[in-house]
Amino acid sequence: MQAVQSPIIPVVGELIKNTPGTISLGQGVVSYNPPQSSVDFLAKFLSEPTNNLYKAVEGIPQLLEALTAKLQAFNRIEINAENCVVVTAGSNMAFTNAILAITNPGDEIILNKPYYFNHEMAIAMAGCRAVLVDTDENYQLRPDAIAQAITPKTRAVVTISPNNPTGVVYPEAALREVNQLCGVHRRCAEGTRGIYHISDEAYEYFTYNGVKHLSPGAFTGSSDYTISLYSLSKAYGFASWRIGYMVIPQHLLDSIKKVQDTILICPPVISQYAALGALQATEEYFTEHIGAISQVRQLVLESLNRLQGLCTITPADGAFYFFLKVHTNMNAFELVKRLIQEHQVAVIPGTTFGMEDGCYLRVAYGALQKETVKIGIQRLVQGLQTILGS
Repeated sequence: MQAVQSPIIPVVGELIKNTPGTISLGQGVVSYNPPQSSVDFLAKFLSEPTNNLYKAVEGIPQLLEALTAKLQAFNRIEINAENCVVVTAGSNMAFTNAILAITNPGDEIILNKPYYFNHEMAIAMAGCRAVLVDTDENYQLRPDAIAQAITPKTRAVVTISPNNPTGVVYPEAALREVNQLCGVHRRCAEGTRGIYHISDEAYEYFTYNGVKHLSPGAFTGSSDYTISLYSLSKAYGFASWRIGYMVIPQHLLDSIKKVQDTILICPPVISQYAALGALQATEEYFTEHIGAISQVRQLVLESLNRLQGLCTITPADGAFYFFLKVHTNMNAFELVKRLIQEHQVAVIPGTTFGMEDGCYLRVAYGALQKETVKIGIQRLVQGLQTILGS
């Protein structure tokens, strides 16, 4: 555990706590609440006395049925004899389930830089090694580099689209190439192990400028080596309810259930009912809330463009992040501390996402209302201009 990095969000949170009035552009959450249908379904949970008992390890049947319908309609993933759905306590747990199910200690998992820090942490906790592959100058996948990083110890390639921390969306061609690469390395002989494609799609609904989300699990013939991870935390304002889910090859179900039963027993049943209610939300729920975030995104982008010359702002059509490369030799965490203490605005240092070769900052814009974000971004721009100009 000493080799596992400390999660950055609580560290930055303590700095914010010690600097009252700080506006946080740090944590990746949304500002809105779950739909009313989630609250309504809590009555259904309370009306059934046996709901106080443990339920199925993989999730209650009615939620699994609703998720199966959603996956077919939105992701074009058909649940059949080759795959299945497992409800988890958030998609972080889904990722940990997957790593523990498919690896032995010493195995390797390929992550694309910048990576999501909890992925790297879970790999280390499992006694495995994260093999880091650089993306291109726009943080897009480099399938050729991924192919070169594969060794006999490789157990999975991880992709995140829309991406945390960069906000970029991977095009179909790149995702298909990575998925096919995993398929080629899949072992067909009895008792041997191949390479899985772990596709983290927590931000599937957050795309802009006409960009559409694509799920690798929908590719023909990919069911037995593609693991797809999803979350209600973002799109449904569900962060503290801790409900996510995963689509896995059927042959992994026994292993996944062993992990989940040991750590969790079953996902919180009251939260599963709330999730069932969330899935009843109307199209207007998404249109209103994600439309509002889209407006905030445009405001943030216009403000960040004032930093041209001081920062490189990479175009990003997804999630609710921008990832800045700051043109300075200053340590990223020291810059974050100064922005909080001197300018009352918080962002996340790029070092926690594996970016050690320069100064990078992740700016999150999903958690605040338009006026608050406007003030926060003004503080960030002015703070960077002041600090870097001094």
